[in-house]
Amino acid sequence: MMQKFQKFGAAMFVPVLLFSFAGIVVALGSLFNNQAVFGSLANPGTTWYSIWDTISAGGWTVFKQEALLFVVGLPIGLANKSRGRAAMEAVITYMTYNYFVGAMLSHWGASFGIPNFDKIQIVENSTNHGLTEIAGIKTLDTSIIGALVVAGIVIWLHNHYFDKKLPDWLGTFQGSTYVYILGFFLMIPLALITCWGWPKVQLGITGMQHFITNSGVIGVWIYNFLNRILIPTGLHHLVYIPFQYGPAVVAGGLQPYWLKHLTKFALSTRPLKQLAPEMGFQLWGNEKVFLAPVICLAFYATAKKNKKKQTSALLIPAALTSFFAGITEPIDFTYLFAAPILWVIYSLLSATMNTIMFSFGVVGNFIFGSIDMAAENWIPLWANHWQTFLVQFTIGIIFAILTFFIFKFMIIKFDYATPGREKDDEDVHLLNKKEYQAKKESASSATTTARPSKNEKETDPYVERATAFLDLLGGSSNIKELSSCATRLRVTVADPNKMGSDAQFKSAKAVNVVHHGKAIQVIVGLDVAQVLEAMQELRKQDNKQD
Repeated sequence: MMQKFQKFGAAMFVPVLLFSFAGIVVALGSLFNNQAVFGSLANPGTTWYSIWDTISAGGWTVFKQEALLFVVGLPIGLANKSRGRAAMEAVITYMTYNYFVGAMLSHWGASFGIPNFDKIQIVENSTNHGLTEIAGIKTLDTSIIGALVVAGIVIWLHNHYFDKKLPDWLGTFQGSTYVYILGFFLMIPLALITCWGWPKVQLGITGMQHFITNSGVIGVWIYNFLNRILIPTGLHHLVYIPFQYGPAVVAGGLQPYWLKHLTKFALSTRPLKQLAPEMGFQLWGNEKVFLAPVICLAFYATAKKNKKKQTSALLIPAALTSFFAGITEPIDFTYLFAAPILWVIYSLLSATMNTIMFSFGVVGNFIFGSIDMAAENWIPLWANHWQTFLVQFTIGIIFAILTFFIFKFMIIKFDYATPGREKDDEDVHLLNKKEYQAKKESASSATTTARPSKNEKETDPYVERATAFLDLLGGSSNIKELSSCATRLRVTVADPNKMGSDAQFKSAKAVNVVHHGKAIQVIVGLDVAQVLEAMQELRKQDNKQD
């Protein structure tokens, strides 16, 4: 069950990757049309205003169509085969579902508590009585929840029935058509259940929003702690996505809410915490800017003298990536399994830092690195809210110093094998395939499979790593499922005993390996998509050889 949740969380990350860029575009549009910064140049009607308003309109695409993005993204991550067709099936089935909902409410809206469905006009920045418009269809606003449910149903249908052989006279209905036919009829009862139950759920969500919004510092601390401590399980996606992009706190999610009101907040002299108290749930990027880089510094300070140069080469890019882009996994997984207590301490420090910041009035959209923070917070809001950011910097620096000394003390006191402190014999050279194959062949009678030539591997570093990872996972025949999230390969193997050691994976340029029985995560880095594609091509070659 844990493995399924991990795969689901990773699949949800497929569309989430688009939100960072879209957020920057919208934030820049809001910044350059901020009259407090650019004066009359940013007045409505000017050419300057029109240009940036147009650019912002394009940036809003991702946020306004997020339900469709999740419908497309889940099949890409979870379909066993023909993922492009699965994505198409999911989109058309989701639209069918919403057409059913709209038609039912049009005919029987009074029975479901929405008597004036046909008369309600969808207005931007309004609750619209719980309604919305998706791809031109007026329907109930189920946000990403409806999208995930429908996508999940379609993925199950696709994985079970896409390859089903129908009688020859029904051959035209095979494949995607058959999946859609099944989905079509399943959407009728689902739409009926939605019309009956979702208005009640919306009332419940409203109550939950009120509770969370008024839970104060305790709610902020718990949220931030879970969002950090759960990263090794991959379940942190399920914690923050309903807050950031879903209806857990505000309709449409906290990030779009912040961007929509950014200009208003910039012009106001009232404290930000009074203007947007719910944005205390969006502070979890602070540890990426203030804490993760000093953790790297602590690793360097405690590294062996003969490994400091190698350690700095590993940690400097990781620290910069965390500070500027907000991607911490290359750091996280360098010590998470060598010293898990440090991970717990890091999670406690992160949650406490963010909660103290919130207590002193710091709120905003602080979820990525310093570039996003500057574009979406510091630059547009500095004129009227610089005091808030000075508080943020002060608390962040204090916790950075505290984190450095705690980590340094713990590493030395308990001799944790953090980067630079590994045993000398674990600092192995880049995996030599011939050496590894010789060892594997001596341990089993498995035959080797075809691989790209040496020249091909030398010109394509992705193929080189893909070849090594495939071999270390026990070969194509040992891999049952293969996918990825933002930085990790997610693999289900038939026999974990056929795998290579973690040290061999590291020598092949993996950051680390996570083991959950037959569910394996190979921490690769931000170019995991290219490595995955190369591995899939190699597996195709292996299958042809078989």
